[in-house]
Amino acid sequence: MKIIPALATALTLLAGAARAQESLPLTVQLNWVAQAEFAGYHVAQEMDFYRDEGLEVTLLPGGPGIPPLQSLARGRADVAIERMPAALVARERGLPVVNVAQPLGGSGQVLVCRTDSGIASPADLAGKVVGTWFQGHEYPLTGWLARMGLEGQVTLLAQDQGIAPLLQGQADCISAMRYHEYPRILDTGFPAEDLVVLPLSDMLEDGVYTLEQTLADPQGAEALTRFLRASMRGWEHAAQDPEEAARILSRTAQGRALTPEQHRRMVEAVTPLLEPAGALDPQAYQRTVDLLTEGGILRQRPENSWVSTITDRMAPPAETAPPE
Repeated sequence: MKIIPALATALTLLAGAARAQESLPLTVQLNWVAQAEFAGYHVAQEMDFYRDEGLEVTLLPGGPGIPPLQSLARGRADVAIERMPAALVARERGLPVVNVAQPLGGSGQVLVCRTDSGIASPADLAGKVVGTWFQGHEYPLTGWLARMGLEGQVTLLAQDQGIAPLLQGQADCISAMRYHEYPRILDTGFPAEDLVVLPLSDMLEDGVYTLEQTLADPQGAEALTRFLRASMRGWEHAAQDPEEAARILSRTAQGRALTPEQHRRMVEAVTPLLEPAGALDPQAYQRTVDLLTEGGILRQRPENSWVSTITDRMAPPAETAPPE
């Protein structure tokens, strides 16, 4: 869903007023390298939307061995972009992490399987090798396997090498995002008819997280508000001009691994998942919690794991009824 026009106008007006505000530093840990999943943040950085808000933002790329929430816990970052299952598990284990926004409101994660492995449905996964990311990114898969009655019946393979395990036959299936790994597989010339795509459970993915103490500090809350406002401007611009967003991503050090055309297709595929103002949908949150508890990933339902106080400030002003 695209950002509503009234909000886009409000963001532009508010950004202009923020120029004279005190500059605030903010370090943001992404959970992977530069790609469409983070287009809004890179666009906001490149186009000075953060500077418009009086912020000095540093975007830290993620990757294997860089858990975003550990960067929060160790004080290396003020904000982390992380998937909700990983964040909820971390909170249950004692890290006081809180979701303050959910710019991507849907799930794009699937399993991509080779038909020559004899897989046509989830029931065929028993005894197979399935690639997945770890660092908490395996929870949508393991929760789904438990729900399908397949817990302990597949061999999980660390998938740090991207799509290689599927192409080289090391795995029967790999985890993939519809807007990233799956089109990359097709780009290699692997025939779509030789693949089976199995949708996973619809758990929420990348959200904006911070620690409770940052949220409780007035300056921290102000910085978060400015960050979200600028980031949603970045996401809106990416949705309206995916070619420009692709050029920005391909200019980053990590984004050079993909061509601008690949980045553009991925941006076009991810932006329909956008939520207005980055607001978390309580029903989608509840669905994610249900799936995690049913799958035994969470021992109990979390409390105080998200707030709307930041996104509430992002709502466009209410329309005033004309005088009679």
